[in-house]
Amino acid sequence: MSGEAVRTVTRCRVCGSAEEWQPVISFGEVPLANSFQPTAEPHAEETYPLEVVSCRACRLLSLTVVVDPELLYRTYPYVTSDSETMTRHMQEVVRLCDERSSLAEGDLVVELGSNTGQQLMAFRDAGARVLGVDPALNLAQIAESRGVPTVPEFFDATTAEDIAARHGKASVILGRHVFAHVDDLAELLAGARRLLADDGLFTIEVPYAVDLLDGLAFDTIYHEHLSYFLVSTLDTLFARHGLRTVDVARLSVHGGSILVSAGRAESRWPTHERVRELIAHERDAGYLADEAYERFAARIRETCAGLTALVRGLVSEGRRVACYGASAKGTTLLNVCGLGPAELEFCTDTTPQKQGLFTPGSHLPVLAPDDVRRQPDYYLLLAWNYAEEIMRRESAFLEAGGGFIVPVPEPKVYTEPVIAR
Repeated sequence: MSGEAVRTVTRCRVCGSAEEWQPVISFGEVPLANSFQPTAEPHAEETYPLEVVSCRACRLLSLTVVVDPELLYRTYPYVTSDSETMTRHMQEVVRLCDERSSLAEGDLVVELGSNTGQQLMAFRDAGARVLGVDPALNLAQIAESRGVPTVPEFFDATTAEDIAARHGKASVILGRHVFAHVDDLAELLAGARRLLADDGLFTIEVPYAVDLLDGLAFDTIYHEHLSYFLVSTLDTLFARHGLRTVDVARLSVHGGSILVSAGRAESRWPTHERVRELIAHERDAGYLADEAYERFAARIRETCAGLTALVRGLVSEGRRVACYGASAKGTTLLNVCGLGPAELEFCTDTTPQKQGLFTPGSHLPVLAPDDVRRQPDYYLLLAWNYAEEIMRRESAFLEAGGGFIVPVPEPKVYTEPVIAR
């Protein structure tokens, strides 16, 4: 671990508390989730502490260290999925934002962490003016080639002022699964207030901490994901920065997410009853108490032991096992469970930026689907958030006797084409 590349978290980025941390779980030293390697040969691979704590004052779940974002994001291999599941979801995001904001023709929608511009293309098709902001230079170039104007920078107050001067105020500022990547939330929200129209809405999609705990999606914990939010935690954050929570919707993507909108505290938007109901549920169901996080850690240990035993048991019986989907969360899963080339033959993935490389830490070759010469007996489904779609697409593999191992919330083998989750 390079000391210059990381910063230790001492104060809660939501409420500022420095003394109320509850240790939750430590996964030890783990490589960066998207640091795919050019070779499987042994070499010095950078690893960083992957530890989770919970702020007892506001119940933010946080990593204990922050890796330099320049290291993480300037060149980024993750490309927004064009799966059926994600395409439908993006259309739903457009519908919800339009329903909440009453978007008019030509209103400006700015997306933070806009990747290759796929979400903004859906807004553009609905009649909005669009602008992306993404620090990944490789992805910004792809977005521009698709006709989505993109600012290749991190979003802060300075970037916001420049955008407002050039393009006007935004009716919607959207951040889909990027807000949890940001360390300095105060700076980002200051930028949002400067760019947001008087009655505009700041809308973020984040993994929901309730679903993380209930669904045991521990593999979604990796160095890019600094924060894991309850609605009550976000409500506290917004109030500290002159915003007010307006609406929330629970969504099924990525193991369970929430789409939360906030407006200026003085804006005309009322706070929907759904916000109050979820905050009350979090309190009444015990998500503000230590015990919920103690149970979470205990269940992680049980699931990891069970998955490792299942995979090694299949291999000992002469079965061939490989991985399906070189996802970021797969880095956590494989490294925490100690699974690698001794148990798994390869990892197949459709992302060209990952093909021909090796998975971080576990060093499995990443193959394009067409390069898989002989199917294994079982696939460990690292991209389990697309389980239903993948199993429908791979029905021939299942009908030929293959199986998919879905690792969470507990390891289970599926040999039927359709899975109910």
